[in-house]
Amino acid sequence: MSHPPQRRAPKCKLVGPKGETIALPESVFYVLERVAEVMARGDSITVVPVGRELTTQQAADLLNVSRQYLVRLLEEGRIPFRKTGKHRRLRIDAVLGFKEKRDRDRRAGLRELSQMSQEFGGYDAETK
Repeated sequence: MSHPPQRRAPKCKLVGPKGETIALPESVFYVLERVAEVMARGDSITVVPVGRELTTQQAADLLNVSRQYLVRLLEEGRIPFRKTGKHRRLRIDAVLGFKEKRDRDRRAGLRELSQMSQEFGGYDAETK
């Protein structure tokens, strides 16, 4: 006769300032660990539900671009959005997906530029 597997007690826990504890799933521990690292550098963190919608200004702030530039990206079809009356709304996952692709493309471009500069001796020239 087989017994169902027993659930293991969570290994991770959050300890409050007065010693109170809350059991945490391991995945939540690693998220909180990363949040603490980022905040220790002086950066801020925003936790937003994936399905949340943003205004154009909120999305522009997240992408660190002007609202006018963001609207141009929307009109070019580079980020999906929906209209509520006159206002555009963007899903945060679409904005973050665009940001991730943009950042990946930028890094690839910088690597290529660095490689080209190296091939043409750009780093070997002496400065006068």
